[in-house]
Amino acid sequence: MDRSDAFQFIGVGLRTPHLDYFEANAHKIGWLEVHSENYFLPHSPQYRQLRAIREQVNVSCHGIGLSLGSSTGVCSQHIDRLKRLIHDIEPCLVSDHLSWSEHGGHYFNDLLPLPYTEEALSLFCRNVSQVQDAIQRPLLIENPSSYLRFNHSTIPEWEFLAAVQRSTGCRLLLDLNNIHVSCFNHSYDAQQYLAAIDPATVDEIHLAGFTRKRLEQGEIWIDTHSAPVSDEVWHLYQQWLSKHGPVATLIEWDLDIPAPEVLLQEANTAKEILLDHATCFEPKRA
Repeated sequence: MDRSDAFQFIGVGLRTPHLDYFEANAHKIGWLEVHSENYFLPHSPQYRQLRAIREQVNVSCHGIGLSLGSSTGVCSQHIDRLKRLIHDIEPCLVSDHLSWSEHGGHYFNDLLPLPYTEEALSLFCRNVSQVQDAIQRPLLIENPSSYLRFNHSTIPEWEFLAAVQRSTGCRLLLDLNNIHVSCFNHSYDAQQYLAAIDPATVDEIHLAGFTRKRLEQGEIWIDTHSAPVSDEVWHLYQQWLSKHGPVATLIEWDLDIPAPEVLLQEANTAKEILLDHATCFEPKRA
């Protein structure tokens, strides 16, 4: 793999403050990822810019609102809007989360955790299959960051995620920062988590920064996406590449958004690591 090949694997999250920059400079990155729900209005100026950017570079659609863990199913209107967006921009990847965020018509600002039970597994798989049937392509399901656990959970998160993939044929978006954060918060073993994931099912990796917060009860790590990728997460990325080879990789930064040049520097770091640790594998492109 040479530098031009490696360049194509590395992307950054496209956020509204950077639309103008990447419309003029799309050639500076291999691909871009948008939050799907921000582009559900096809006549907005932002939508026009996204179409212009898509003509120059690959774009993936990362959902934050399907609420795949909702007991009432996935909103049909939401699916229709996602279908229209997919039809218009032909994204390279479409993803959402192992979480829920809606109940009874009430929407929450957070991606909320599931109880990891057989009942929740069946429900989640049903919803994933519903969406995949509608959009006629596989979803990538992302592992969450979490700050609490349900006492009645009976399945480890990594086994739950793998079971979703086997049951639905979906693909996986492996967020290494989320693994790092959740493993600290819940005293999991990151190596055990990663060992349970079939690398052949992983089509994308997310890298991001997090925040340490001290409470009376102790320290908690929060997946804020507001800082550079931590050294520990870079190390997990190196390990993954060394064992399994290159895969589409995204730098996420959602709060305290820096200048685009900062994102591109993080992307360049990912590219250099990819070149150093994944030269002898057949890659999965975005």
